[in-house]
Amino acid sequence: MQTSGHPSGPSVEIVVPALNEENDLGPNIRRLREFLDTAFPFPAEVCIADSGSTDATYEIGALLAAELPGVRIVRLEQSGRGRALKQVWSESTADVLAYMDVDLSTNLNALLPLVAPLFAGHSDIAIGTRLSNGSRVVRRPNREFISRSYNLLLRATLSVHFSDAQCGFKAIRTDVARELLPLIQDTNWFFDTELLVLAEKAGLRIHEVPVDWIDDPDSRVAIAKTVGEDLRGIARLTRDLGRGRIALDPVRWAYGRPRILDPRTALAARVLRFCAIGVLSTAAYALLYLVLRQGMPAQVANLLALLITAVGNTALNRRITFGVTGAENRWRHQLRGLVTFGIGWSLTASSLWLLHTAVASPHQAVEVTVLTIANLAATVVRFSLFQAWVFNDEAPTLPTFEPPAVLDQTRSN
Repeated sequence: MQTSGHPSGPSVEIVVPALNEENDLGPNIRRLREFLDTAFPFPAEVCIADSGSTDATYEIGALLAAELPGVRIVRLEQSGRGRALKQVWSESTADVLAYMDVDLSTNLNALLPLVAPLFAGHSDIAIGTRLSNGSRVVRRPNREFISRSYNLLLRATLSVHFSDAQCGFKAIRTDVARELLPLIQDTNWFFDTELLVLAEKAGLRIHEVPVDWIDDPDSRVAIAKTVGEDLRGIARLTRDLGRGRIALDPVRWAYGRPRILDPRTALAARVLRFCAIGVLSTAAYALLYLVLRQGMPAQVANLLALLITAVGNTALNRRITFGVTGAENRWRHQLRGLVTFGIGWSLTASSLWLLHTAVASPHQAVEVTVLTIANLAATVVRFSLFQAWVFNDEAPTLPTFEPPAVLDQTRSN
């Protein structure tokens, strides 16, 4: 890798990936630099990331770096937008990192709204979106259809909530980037999607900015090839997340955010998640009991229904309530969960025995009501055991939140 330009310590570093862009690079970098110098309130540096160009892109970029203060160029021998961003972002000393497409399809007036929430500490990542009601977009119908279909597919397969994964206009706090970049495998167009999916699964805040965007008729994106890569990326990411191969820790990230730094608030959020899972488990238990009761005695049906729902309950609470991912200690957690199941079973079995002692042949609706009440009572005990024992070997400690240096700098400005 070769670099040239004027190294500095800007507040924002804007990376412009470039591959064989000898025609557009010069005028667009000058336009971007002029905007930053006249209409952007934060110190900013532009980094041209030439990823394996075979035309005069690097030579033109080197001339721009020598001519324009605040512009530098990095040369990578291999192509790939994700590879270029990962390389430059990993080495940057800026407080906020951004990137935009070399064609400047996105109106530059959206840059300040993009980075401002990151400087304020409100958000961790910011993205431009072309699919918001407030966006103004001019592009070909086929690309509009592909974009909307792709983002709908992401929602259906990965249950994400951001609206536009691939708009070439994004920013991220540097401390967040250092946590996420080592987890990202893709080095090309799927890089953006993988970054956002991992960020959302880790509980980070993603801020969306509606943008004005005009399609570049000379776009170099190979649509068919990109679609194929994206579909393979979705399949890989779905598989890796499902099998716990990616070491995300949503609880640690959530506790590190100032908005829920208060332990009481964090505990309330955990209780709400536990209760939601408990409601689902109770409903599943009641349904299973009614089905099993048709062909077996009440106590046996109760035991089997509790056992089946206990395994699912422990797995869901492990992942969702307590943020434990991966295969490590999974079976230990399930065995400990079975102990809490035993306590719940003893409470419901005792309630069932007392009911049949008091009433010779109670109606099944009465049985279900008594067992449901007993099961809900056991929930309190189960949560206490989950919190203090079942998942205790994985429970994170609350870190002390230190505002990033960028916040102090913003205040001093």
